[in-house]
Amino acid sequence: MKRLGILILSLAGILLGVYREEVPIILMKAINICMECIGLG
Repeated sequence: MKRLGILILSLAGILLGVYREEVPIILMKAINICMECIGLG
């Protein structure tokens, strides 16, 4: 039961982020972090 609750909360958070159109912001942050780690940025 505990796993199911965590799964439902996780999916709700993901859907909320998609609804608020935060996907491009998160992708841009991920790209910037990767570029800094590789040393290209």
